[in-house]
Amino acid sequence: MIEVRYIYLVGRRWQSASNRRSLHGLRGDVVERQNRHARIDSGRWDELESAGLLEIGSGCRISPDTTFEPQDEHGTLRVIRIGDGARVGAGAVVHGGAEIGDGARIENGVTFGKPEEGYAVGRVYTGAGAVTRLGAGSVLRSGAIVYGGVSIGAETNIGHRTLIRSDSVVGDHCSVGHMLVIERACRFGSWVRCSPLSHITSSVIAEDRVFLGAGIRTINDRFLIWSDPDGREPDLVPPRFETGAKIGTGSTILGGVTIGAGALIGAGSVVTRSIPTGMIAFGNPARVRTGKAEL
Repeated sequence: MIEVRYIYLVGRRWQSASNRRSLHGLRGDVVERQNRHARIDSGRWDELESAGLLEIGSGCRISPDTTFEPQDEHGTLRVIRIGDGARVGAGAVVHGGAEIGDGARIENGVTFGKPEEGYAVGRVYTGAGAVTRLGAGSVLRSGAIVYGGVSIGAETNIGHRTLIRSDSVVGDHCSVGHMLVIERACRFGSWVRCSPLSHITSSVIAEDRVFLGAGIRTINDRFLIWSDPDGREPDLVPPRFETGAKIGTGSTILGGVTIGAGALIGAGSVVTRSIPTGMIAFGNPARVRTGKAEL
């Protein structure tokens, strides 16, 4: 049985410890792994690989200041897999169950695959790990935080300091801006653009080619219930954005609203009712105006 709490890539060797504060990252030399032709800013992986907890493809580059944490809060160990040509920057923390695709890039200070702990509406997260995927050619910019169970498709960019909560899915060829929050269990299709400083509430669905402008606010709780003394739990009804819908900067979309395929919402609108396919709407509250948006 393997007893591991944290495993760190520090200096010239792998080290294990029960307290991360007892270790300090050391800068190692760039070495060549002749058997895989991988260039990595570090020394040995023998202990971690021999334990079956790390698989590294060819041509990878990993900072010596990367931290690998294969064990979750329940003591379960999960393998970390890094594909060919992937890069992991200084200060990144990669958790058990991470699957990093070929040519993907994790920049400095990213947290990837962190098990979530604590209460969220209707559920308590216990710190259990999960498989967390970053697709081939995708990029996590510096400071991004991606919780366990998230799946990010191929050729997708996630901006600086953006937070993606547990069990969300972001499809292929998406662009998610900086300092943005995607709450739990959201579903983005492919070619979705989500601009900076937006808040995407839990369980939102954004189908293929949806465009969300900067500073979008979405709401899924119509009665604003939180920690109710009578024990009531809110009935969450998230908004939905159908294929090709476009939402202007600074708009607010209320719970249960569906923005139809190809519909266009003007900047600064407050959308309280569903908007039909292909229509233009704007205002507070938003109303459908004459004419149709170009699909």
